[in-house]
Amino acid sequence: MSEHKNVPTPHINAKYGDFAETVLMPGDPLRAKFIAENFLENPVLVNNVRGVNGFTGTYKGKRVSVMASGMGQPSIGIYSYELFNFYGVENIIRIGSCGSFHKDLHVRDIILAQGACTNGSYANQYNLPGTFCPIADFDLLQRAARACEKEGVNYKVGNIFSSDMFYDDANSGMQWAKMGVLGVEMESAALYCNAARAGKKALCICTVSDSFLYPEENTTAEERQNSFTAMMKIALEIA
Repeated sequence: MSEHKNVPTPHINAKYGDFAETVLMPGDPLRAKFIAENFLENPVLVNNVRGVNGFTGTYKGKRVSVMASGMGQPSIGIYSYELFNFYGVENIIRIGSCGSFHKDLHVRDIILAQGACTNGSYANQYNLPGTFCPIADFDLLQRAARACEKEGVNYKVGNIFSSDMFYDDANSGMQWAKMGVLGVEMESAALYCNAARAGKKALCICTVSDSFLYPEENTTAEERQNSFTAMMKIALEIA
């Protein structure tokens, strides 16, 4: 399959070569715009299909891209698949927000998702004779942990739960907590599956925006968009 023949895609109107080999993926298009405008030098808008902002610029002389993923496994599944398989992207670093189950994690602390549990069916497409465990790339994970230590950020490495429901009628989050799962978000499992299938690298870095144990600390949408700069810097440093 030639990558060049498949671009632009139905969801990305960039040309082949418009994306750097490393793409940072926040869920929110406005967070992608914030990162491009505040951290990248000479950012260029390379995608805006459906308002999903994608930019390429440089950070400390290194070419880096940032593009939103939208919410949920189907959405990040589409964008990361096209970047990995059609645009020659080698690394995708999700930089998102999550809810925390852990007593030692407070709002604005960071979870590095070593693995992603899920109640979703994304991996069913591979017809595997068992349960696939979607995991991060170890090199990206190790470098992110070192960057957290250098920045003095409180972080934990472990499992995250990628839920297909934001409004979960069964309120099942804390059942995952008893197995040591650190928090919940909605995208990482699909990203890790796509990276594994394409032979590429992925990592999810999540800032705690909400706590199941300390609800008084929870953040607003504007704070999630503009104030989670530690996570952004860490992703850019390892990019």
